[in-house]
Amino acid sequence: MELPFAESYKIKMVETIKKSTREDREKWIKEANYNLFNLKSEQVFIDLLTDSGTGAMSDKQWSAMMIGDESYAGATSYYKLKNQIKELLGFEYFLPTHQGRAAENVLFSALITEGDIIPGNTHFDTTKGHIEFRKAKAIDCTIDEAFDTEIDHPFKGNVNLEKLEKTIQEHTPEKIPFIVLTVTCNSSGGQPVSIENMKGIRKIADKYNIPVIYDSARFAENAYFIKIREKGCENKTIKEIVKEMYSYADGMTMSSKKDAIVNMGGFIGLKSEEIFKKATMFNIIFEGYITYGGMSGRDMNALAQGLDEGTEFDYLETRINQVAYLGQRLTNFGIPVQKPYGGHAIFVDAKKFLPNLPKEEFVAQTLAVELYLEAGIRGVEIGALLADRDPETRENRYPALELLRLAIPRRVYTNNHMDVIAVALKNVFDKKNQITKGLKIVDEAPIMRHFTVELERI
Repeated sequence: MELPFAESYKIKMVETIKKSTREDREKWIKEANYNLFNLKSEQVFIDLLTDSGTGAMSDKQWSAMMIGDESYAGATSYYKLKNQIKELLGFEYFLPTHQGRAAENVLFSALITEGDIIPGNTHFDTTKGHIEFRKAKAIDCTIDEAFDTEIDHPFKGNVNLEKLEKTIQEHTPEKIPFIVLTVTCNSSGGQPVSIENMKGIRKIADKYNIPVIYDSARFAENAYFIKIREKGCENKTIKEIVKEMYSYADGMTMSSKKDAIVNMGGFIGLKSEEIFKKATMFNIIFEGYITYGGMSGRDMNALAQGLDEGTEFDYLETRINQVAYLGQRLTNFGIPVQKPYGGHAIFVDAKKFLPNLPKEEFVAQTLAVELYLEAGIRGVEIGALLADRDPETRENRYPALELLRLAIPRRVYTNNHMDVIAVALKNVFDKKNQITKGLKIVDEAPIMRHFTVELERI
């Protein structure tokens, strides 16, 4: 008899989480202005708001923290992280930052000017926000298959190469400071990019002399999908695949709070000394000195260890299998989700879940509120709220995908928790015809509004 699958870790410490009543949750979500970011953590039973910084670090990571070097300049922790990045990812130059959006802020300050065009595969909220804040424009060149949740395409994060080249030709290479490639592509459902597609992007970039920058928050999960889905990669290690992935990139930004399994941290990796020198000035202005960049020595030590652990097959298999377990349970209940299942989250197709709700009433956010009311589960909207308003017309943008993301923290919850999530969402699904009104905006920020937006029921 074949042995059943088991996690590649055992539990050493636990944290208490609290249940609540529906009456409690009705009161709390109203006080939070129907924005799940505004809830207190103790008001949440299972927290799937994000997988960013919410993972459980290992014994080796905690041990590494105890020997962190807190010197202001030239700490041994900096050089340990520098060497790990060079060995694993191949980047000669690197700048530490306190998290991923800080890395974007520093690098984009060095590269983007007003009127620039940044093509890529469904830019995430902070990426697009940093681009539009600089009065530049992000153009989505993702393949069409990504926007049909029922199509089972193995690499829905891929860039449409014809669309990419057409975008470059229409706007001229001089207006395009770089191409951004998000691995995995969060906004399209945690979907991976293939090695073949990376090669194609590299070929186009070389043709027009344009750098390629990887948004790398979930690069290890991307490498795992390449190993199990892409022909010719099945016998390679995750680390070998990662090294090849970055051989096609000129630079990277990293939110280390995802695939490096730390609670805080990020960095920029670069092959160009010229770009590194430009970015250095902004790193000092915004983050700190170039050998700590907003991070403590102990955090850099934990990050270096996390990069090593996060690129091991056994860990990734456990992590991604848990996400798939939840996805399969929801599929068995007939709940529409993005397929194939993503690496870090399950994305529920809110428009198919609540087909009678008009897009103007923020369908995915309405669904997120209903799931919280049902069982104290906090997800996050990846839809019209996150899409923000058009910076020129100030009209709401309504993306092709309106999704409720259920992001699974790393090494935190058991499959019993996945069962609770699945049944809670099934209970909402069973009464979906009773959900006839959505939400409207009361107050919003001019950019990246979804973090602080205030809403009320219609």
